[in-house]
Amino acid sequence: MRYARVSVDGHAVWGRVGEADIELLSASPIDGDPVVTGAVPRSAAVWLPPVVPSVFYAVGMNYPRHIAHAGAETPARPEVGYRANNALTGHGSPIVRPVAVEGRFEAEPELVAVVGRTLRHATYEQARAAVFGWTIGNDVSARTWQHQDRTFWRSKNSDTFKPMGPWIETDVDALAQTTTLRVNGAVRARFPTGDMVFDPFDHLVEMTKHVTVHPGDVLWMGAESVCRIEPGDTVDVEISGIGVLSNPVHLEGNHP
Repeated sequence: MRYARVSVDGHAVWGRVGEADIELLSASPIDGDPVVTGAVPRSAAVWLPPVVPSVFYAVGMNYPRHIAHAGAETPARPEVGYRANNALTGHGSPIVRPVAVEGRFEAEPELVAVVGRTLRHATYEQARAAVFGWTIGNDVSARTWQHQDRTFWRSKNSDTFKPMGPWIETDVDALAQTTTLRVNGAVRARFPTGDMVFDPFDHLVEMTKHVTVHPGDVLWMGAESVCRIEPGDTVDVEISGIGVLSNPVHLEGNHP
């Protein structure tokens, strides 16, 4: 099943995505069993981030090739960082590069786990059962800011730097898929989605030793490859079995 959030008359509404239409739902499917209240054509949908998490977790350096390229050490245990909800934007919405950004402006294609149950001190099997579904993320980074600042507060958390969507897929073996990054239709990266040092369930087990994870929280799983993007580009992140997240890149103050 595919679930999304779309804008209807200026309001965020959950929907169940079909081939032609999106059935509008009375509430979040993560929280229960909502009823259908209407429908909109899929072709006319204004896509929102498929969930707004209470906490936005992110994994770094989780693919061997990325670790080797960066000259970093392979992590000895699963660890996560945090990102800001203000950075989220939906499928089809622009990634806006601030005028002040100089140097490399990059995209990273990522699998995203969407949590569906409250977890604390979870076992591996409890962590597996707690994942409601999977979506796609594009971890946009301003590298000069990343090296200038003590934290990632603006390099990774500026408005629109975290496209996510287009929907949550609940019926897929996400770790058996292939991730592809395209810029203007040209393939810039392709890798096995599940080729991770630690998988999402490993991370949830480690995380919940110390923090409570709640329904609707998301866990971004890192990327094997990155590539440079520029205003005027269109960036597509595809994960087979899930879908395609597509976003144009705009320069701040220069939107069409």
